[in-house]
Amino acid sequence: MDYIENRTYDEIEIGSSASLKRRLTTADIQLFAVMSGDVNPAHLDEEYAKSDMFHKIIAHGMWGGSLVSTVLGTQLPGPGTIYLSQTFKFKRPVAVGDEITVMVTAVEKDNERKRVKFDCQCVNQNGEPVIVGEALVLAPTHKVKRPRASLPAVRLHDPGAQYRRLIAKTQGLAPIRMAVVQPVDAFALRGAVEAAEAGLIVPVLVGAETELRAAAETAKIDLSPYILVPAEHSRHAARRAVELAREGKVDALMKGSLSTETLMLEVVSKTAGLLTGRRISHVAVVDVPGRDRPIFLTDAAININPTLEHKRDIVQNAIDLARVLGIEQPKVAILSAIETISPRLVSTIDAAALCKMANRGQITGGIVDGPLAFDDAISTAAAEAKNIRSAVGGQADILVAPDLESGTMLTKQLEYLADAQAADVVVGARAPIVLTSRADVPLARQASCAVAVLLAHHKMAEQTGLAIVAAKENRVPWTEEF
Repeated sequence: MDYIENRTYDEIEIGSSASLKRRLTTADIQLFAVMSGDVNPAHLDEEYAKSDMFHKIIAHGMWGGSLVSTVLGTQLPGPGTIYLSQTFKFKRPVAVGDEITVMVTAVEKDNERKRVKFDCQCVNQNGEPVIVGEALVLAPTHKVKRPRASLPAVRLHDPGAQYRRLIAKTQGLAPIRMAVVQPVDAFALRGAVEAAEAGLIVPVLVGAETELRAAAETAKIDLSPYILVPAEHSRHAARRAVELAREGKVDALMKGSLSTETLMLEVVSKTAGLLTGRRISHVAVVDVPGRDRPIFLTDAAININPTLEHKRDIVQNAIDLARVLGIEQPKVAILSAIETISPRLVSTIDAAALCKMANRGQITGGIVDGPLAFDDAISTAAAEAKNIRSAVGGQADILVAPDLESGTMLTKQLEYLADAQAADVVVGARAPIVLTSRADVPLARQASCAVAVLLAHHKMAEQTGLAIVAAKENRVPWTEEF
């Protein structure tokens, strides 16, 4: 067992010293900011710090000061020490990656009051002084030896960081025209307007005009900058939005204050919908704490009980989306309850067949493996413990649920138990469709729109061969189109 033991006042001599080394990480700076509330951009904003004289994200001097306190409280004098005062000078900044050596040396003792003055020095890996000064402590008089306390694990997560990176991918792209279907409450209308203000979309508001204006009044939104396309009710609004997409007047759709079913019934119409030769499916782009890139989870909204043929398209849709968003060869886990094939569990048979389809070129662009249980797909340790030899195990980018029920439950579990956020889109149609929920945070709604922007521009580039931005600049003016 590891122990922590002090040195009493009588054991301390002039010249007694103790030290520690610590390398500064970004996580150190972020954790210190969380604890102290110090959000100085020189410490936390990389772009700002680069423009600053130091050219790097730097630590607040109090970080180094806290290391001095650590030495005094755990080594010399150690447990029982009472910190009385300190005087420090901060000589130079500490940058991420710097290794700091902290040393305290006893320089003066007060026998009457049992006080000890320490010289304190912090130097970097180049031997340059970072912090110099003195600390005065009341030293313990009784010996203390205790088991070293186990500190709780701290996992830092920047909510929305992945979505901000996703939105940043749209920089330089012209906003797309998006039909917002029946945004007749303040939530739906505000979501569309926020995406417009972020430069992602040019909203075309399709819905009952009286209700639209009432919602705008409630949300204190000026509708004058936006096109309004009147509709009598939700089903009519969905039909009009689909018509606009078929006519090329809008590039994408966004669900407003209507059910997903009402909207999708018009989208999948065989005569007037947005069908292509591929099955339409839903993908949730999920930002999960602890992961350095999003998980693509499919299908949790459209296909209730997909057949093997449907699953082939669901997998291909997700791969194509992941590739558009920058994952060159996404790893796809076909989920089931177990990782072995069993005739009694249809999802395992489907998973095996999908893997063979990928081997034969019926699914392209990704690495497909299954069946895999959820833990096998996301945890390398779990895959290794079960002796699963897989290029996907523990590294999955895409999770393919067996059916809508399991997909929906998995998505909600990630959101409410793992503090994840989901940006939802429907793919496989002639235009991307953004699905919104009242539970969505604004950044997740904007991320959904960013996905639609990237998909729409990718489609334009494929179809026309024109430069992506220029393809949007030669259109007929709004007044003539509507």
